[in-house]
Amino acid sequence: MHERIAVELRRLIATGDLAVGEPVPSEAQLCAQWGASRGPVRQALAALRTEGMIGGGRGKPPVVLRQSLGQPFATFMSFSRWVHGLGRTPGQRTQEIALRPATADVADALDLEEGTQVVQLLRLRLIDDAPTMLERTTFIEPVGRLLLDFDCDSGSLYAHLAAQGVDMSLARHHIDAVAADATDGRLLDVAEGFPLLRESRIARSADGRPVEYSDDRYRPDKVGFTIENSQAAQPALLRSWQAS
Repeated sequence: MHERIAVELRRLIATGDLAVGEPVPSEAQLCAQWGASRGPVRQALAALRTEGMIGGGRGKPPVVLRQSLGQPFATFMSFSRWVHGLGRTPGQRTQEIALRPATADVADALDLEEGTQVVQLLRLRLIDDAPTMLERTTFIEPVGRLLLDFDCDSGSLYAHLAAQGVDMSLARHHIDAVAADATDGRLLDVAEGFPLLRESRIARSADGRPVEYSDDRYRPDKVGFTIENSQAAQPALLRSWQAS
């Protein structure tokens, strides 16, 4: 019950039905709306406080602090799974998938000899039909071949690959900013030179073997990144959707 309440509150905040600065419905109101006891309601509100979406406490009613929606690192690899979790609709438009020789930078990232055959994918990702991210992904040839007969517009590549037994249980992410090139601008509907957030990733199997190298470029007015850490835990990387 508390998860259902939290999902609905996130949806209301993301759509602007609960705007930044507005008070969140009271515990009594939420209990009446959901037919729930105060326990699940307080758990839902606590989850949103932890995410930084609402604030308040010490006698003050909670208010909406921000509209961005974070994603735990455990599901960071799957854009589709993340967007579904927000209550939004993910989409994708594959621009290209091809088998070609690895360039020097790709070969270095995947620990291959330059010129080794790899499978490269260029795909536009959408949230509610809005261009949000452009992914340039390279897979080692045995893994990438599993996608050549797959409809890459049908959903999550990672879910398909996992179902085929592909292990991508480790990943290293690097976040920086780049200027949109001509392809970025055309597909993401921004001007060439527009600043984009880039997440570069090398995914590995449990034994450390590189499987995928990806260059994902996000519109910063749609998505942001946050690092959360504590002395007792490893840092957690969050991806956030900005309502616009």
